[in-house]
Amino acid sequence: MKRIWRILLLSVLLLVPSATLVQPAQAVAVKKQAIAVKKKVLVELRKQGGFAGLDDRVIAYTNGCVRLSRRTGPTVDKCLTKRETSALRGNLKHLRLGHSEAPPQGADFLKYTIAYRGHRVSRYTLPGSWNPVVRQLEKLMEKYWAPD
Repeated sequence: MKRIWRILLLSVLLLVPSATLVQPAQAVAVKKQAIAVKKKVLVELRKQGGFAGLDDRVIAYTNGCVRLSRRTGPTVDKCLTKRETSALRGNLKHLRLGHSEAPPQGADFLKYTIAYRGHRVSRYTLPGSWNPVVRQLEKLMEKYWAPD
């Protein structure tokens, strides 16, 4: 009986170090996959403020997918149609970010922040070149974001 316990104990002791050696290798493989899957942001829109306390966020990625989130509710990931993607890219060609705007006096103002090509600008009034981009991203939010 003692011999069986020795064999069993020896087997367990031999398996434990090999199992711990495998885990770091698996962790490195998983980490490499996560880096490879990392998405590149094409444009990001945040719409914040107002009496309703909005905090809407649309992130469009270069692969044609979007991430949609609101202050309340789930974060939703969707892929756009080819038509939606090409329309967005077309509108972005005409986008001129300009400079951030100082916050106006008062409480019921919406703040629009666009991040594009490494620049982030916040405005309270929408310039002409912003309108098509903001309206399209808001339509995507309405179309694809739905609370559970």
